[in-house]
Amino acid sequence: MSWAGCPSTPSTCSRPCRKEKDSVAENSGQERTEKGTGKRRSEARKRGQVANSREIPATLILLAALAVFHFAGAQVFEQCAALVSGIFQNLHTIRLNTITSASALAADLFQTVIVILLPFFVPFLLAGLVGNVAQIGFEVHGEALSPKFSKMNPIAGIKRIFSLRGLVELAKSSLKILFVGGIAYAVISGYLKEFPALVRWDLWALWNFTAEVAFKIIFYVFLAMLVLSALDYLYQRWQYEESLKMTKQEVTDEHKQSEGDPKVKARIRSLQRQTAYHRMMAEVPKADVVITNPTHLAIALRFKSDEMPAPRVVAKGAGTIAERIRETAREHNIPIVENKPLAQTLFKMTELGDYIPVDLYRAVAEVLAYVYRLKGKVSL
Repeated sequence: MSWAGCPSTPSTCSRPCRKEKDSVAENSGQERTEKGTGKRRSEARKRGQVANSREIPATLILLAALAVFHFAGAQVFEQCAALVSGIFQNLHTIRLNTITSASALAADLFQTVIVILLPFFVPFLLAGLVGNVAQIGFEVHGEALSPKFSKMNPIAGIKRIFSLRGLVELAKSSLKILFVGGIAYAVISGYLKEFPALVRWDLWALWNFTAEVAFKIIFYVFLAMLVLSALDYLYQRWQYEESLKMTKQEVTDEHKQSEGDPKVKARIRSLQRQTAYHRMMAEVPKADVVITNPTHLAIALRFKSDEMPAPRVVAKGAGTIAERIRETAREHNIPIVENKPLAQTLFKMTELGDYIPVDLYRAVAEVLAYVYRLKGKVSL
């Protein structure tokens, strides 16, 4: 006897998803003690609600200013001085008697100034961009860019000003003004004795003096902003986490909406098991034999040589299900064969609907041969 093995494919099922509903009214009066879920964070990000400190880009821009002053300040000043000197030297040749000539002169001056100041603007732009991208990544969401009436509502604006966040922003602005003013005063005070001599200095000496004072002011402001931006970032992270907190009811509702109500899912699984059980028991009367071990396990096999490549498991079970399979087999005069090793192997190696493994062909063939002899069949 020879049978060709054929594996079966397990079926899959999908679960319906429900659209999330707002449960704010339901949660009124409850404290928000639970951390924000991944779904809540994703939705907040789409609305443009992220932990973002504006002081970090500002601090990086100051750092860029220090670098530009140090590496390119003298060159930029030299180019500006050459531009102004050239204008005064050629002042007698400039004709502004027509709109065309005046426009041409203005365009030339504008182009020259842009080329001179470009080394300043590009690092500033990159520093601000890096400061924002490093915190929140590079994402653009239409919802965050769309206009909102609440932002134009004067009453809502007044409420924002006097909110905790508004007061913190006011405190930060006041601190920055104090920092810049105090540092500028302290630095300039150290150079007051040199001010009377400035009128006798040449252009380059004035530049060096101004650059030295400006560099010191920017450097000390940068150090102060470094501390302020670190504190502000920690505050923004804390405030962001607080804004995402949820009530216990909100967490429960979100879990139900995304994963499904556990009670409903349990009921569905119960119905699925009942349906599968009744379908399996309906196949027992069509079986050729039920193999048992003898009481705990029962496996029903069916074989049609003209339809199947090998005997197939049409029912299997343990405990009460095995007992029910045996009872159904007796009711329909299906032979029950006790074979403990074979029953245990079939139960472990096969699933419902599987064809028996090749390794068990001989053992099952002997059982079927015995059954067919009982039924009066000549051979397999």
